[in-house]
Amino acid sequence: MENKPIARTLRLLSQLMELHEVNPFKIKSIANAAFKVDKLPFPIAGKSIAELEKIDGIGKSLAAKIAELLETGSMAELQEMLEKTPEGVVEMMGIKGIGAKKVATIWHELGIENVGELYYACNENRLVEAKGFGLKTQDEIRRLIEFRMAGNGKFLYAQVEEEAKLLMDEIKSIFPEALKHFAGEFRRLNEVITELVIVIGSLNQHIAFNALANSQILCNVSLNGDHISGELKNGLLVDIICVDKSQYYKELFLNTGSDEHVEAVLALITEELEEPSSEEFIYKKAGLAWMQPELREGDTFIERAGNNTLPTLITYHDLKGTLHNHSNWSDGVNTIEEMVLYCRDELKLEYLGMCDHSKSAFYAKGLSIERVLQQHEEIDHLNKKFTDFHIFKGIESDILNDGSLDYPDEILQRFDFVVASVHSNLKMAEDKATARLIKAIENPYTTILGHPTGRLLLSRKGYDIDYKKVIDACAANKVIIEINANPVRLDLDWRWHQYALDKSVMLSINPDAHRNSGFLDMEYGVNVARKGGLTKEMCLNVLSLDEIKKVFEAKKPK
Repeated sequence: MENKPIARTLRLLSQLMELHEVNPFKIKSIANAAFKVDKLPFPIAGKSIAELEKIDGIGKSLAAKIAELLETGSMAELQEMLEKTPEGVVEMMGIKGIGAKKVATIWHELGIENVGELYYACNENRLVEAKGFGLKTQDEIRRLIEFRMAGNGKFLYAQVEEEAKLLMDEIKSIFPEALKHFAGEFRRLNEVITELVIVIGSLNQHIAFNALANSQILCNVSLNGDHISGELKNGLLVDIICVDKSQYYKELFLNTGSDEHVEAVLALITEELEEPSSEEFIYKKAGLAWMQPELREGDTFIERAGNNTLPTLITYHDLKGTLHNHSNWSDGVNTIEEMVLYCRDELKLEYLGMCDHSKSAFYAKGLSIERVLQQHEEIDHLNKKFTDFHIFKGIESDILNDGSLDYPDEILQRFDFVVASVHSNLKMAEDKATARLIKAIENPYTTILGHPTGRLLLSRKGYDIDYKKVIDACAANKVIIEINANPVRLDLDWRWHQYALDKSVMLSINPDAHRNSGFLDMEYGVNVARKGGLTKEMCLNVLSLDEIKKVFEAKKPK
């Protein structure tokens, strides 16, 4: 064994000891030994305990540990520490720049147990509340995690959107007369992007290559046939396909849909596709209505395209209000009044649903019963002040382990609506997790089921549930399901939207905003809602103020 792995193991042991608040002198001794071992000019593998003891900075106790490591490949003390530390917490310590003390605070004070939860907490502005953290530290941790996430070659749509559009602007400046469009995952509005594909209809391929090779946006540019390859500065792979204008629409079609979708459409075309004049022409040849790019996943909507019964997809401008939002009463940044002014004046909405965290969410300053009543007084005052806008009294009530909500009925009945969400104990078996959600859904005060699986894209898959049973329970109890629009969540997954809609379950595009800028995340919620085939008729927050008041009133137990 080389010295570096030994030093790494000793360093990990010292960090875990610091995490669990072991004797600080012992921690310092092991950390110092890790440094010394790493710098030794000779290998220590094969040396006896007596020889190890003589090495400066090691000593008798550490010599025995190193000998154990060299002999068995592990250390009993290290294994003991690892067994009482969640795997995700150990992973957090591997992020350069955080350190054991900060990880201890994140784990013990904020209840965060993995990198995905930490990233989400940064987006929720929760770290600034913890001792030893500030806005600068929080932003740096977010940046480090994003860099780490990029290492696997996958990116959230929201992470690449701005750079993708800058690249397209550059292409437009190079080829003002050419046909050009995004294709692939980005055009289909996928929640996770592995490659950015752009199709250009132009004969001047070498002009494109030379211009892009000197681009300030694209790196490592290379030419391969009619493909110009490169990557964005964040590491996302880029494939630019340059073809003759006569082949443009064919290439755009072939490179937009998923493989399964393209194969299903082509199977319906009996003659050769030569030089189609549009994508609509291709679908017409297949006997299909033109399909929006976001619906081109598999063959889900092929039959409906053949029957000319494709859904008229919801748009961002259809939204009349925003539900499930957090103010500075819990872990949000802005006051309720600041949020009202932003929603009314900037977004031109009619209503705002306040859903601060409930009392079980101590890590997020969840509202005690007394504070619920105080907040309701403030909302009453603001509703009198803003007669052209309405604030609904909502709460994000934690679903406890047994499926109950964390307020008594006499408090739950005071809310206009209740979003019921799971935030703790995410490792239940599927049957128990499903039963837990169904019990919460059956609670007569539950209006909306919040982020149903608790997933965090690229970092936490969420808990396993029987989707059909959960959606069926929502149908039976007239509970709306949230599409959490935070780009890290986008939960309910769009792949289950059609099942919900077929069961007549309404969906609600909720930003889960923790600051005013978070309201803009509704755009990402609309993206995945469109992928799932959502129409405005089946979206809760498309309703006008008067309409949604009636829905909330009808749902409340009499």
